[in-house]
Amino acid sequence: MESNQISGILSILLGLIFIICPIFSTAFLSILIGLSLIFLGIAVILSGFSALNIVIGILAVLVGLVFVFNIAALSFIFGLQFYVIGIILILAGIVGLISDSQISKIASIFIIILGIISFALGGLSIGQPLFAAILIGVALIVQGVRLYLE
Repeated sequence: MESNQISGILSILLGLIFIICPIFSTAFLSILIGLSLIFLGIAVILSGFSALNIVIGILAVLVGLVFVFNIAALSFIFGLQFYVIGIILILAGIVGLISDSQISKIASIFIIILGIISFALGGLSIGQPLFAAILIGVALIVQGVRLYLE
């Protein structure tokens, strides 16, 4: 079995865990990201005692502590990401509609529709942390299937 297929199977299994146990998955992911940021902050501070390193290190530790002690912070960041992507897609679609570029008008309308969907997903993710876990699970399954079929 190739490494892509093994990675695909692991991704599918992880995606199923995210969908079946969204509360545990969200909490685990939030704590894992938080601990990673705490260790990153400490490493940045210890790597050099410049003012920039100390500021970045302290910010990383503080954000890491937020993720460790506030699970909802992950869904908030996830939701903001959807908002930003949605706005960018909507603007790109509008530019495609009004410009004389090679992008077809149908593709521009499709991009605007995807932007609106992304914006809506952002609102759902911020309001409900479980929704973010389910979206992550679906994305992992899709990626796993892609990797397995490669």
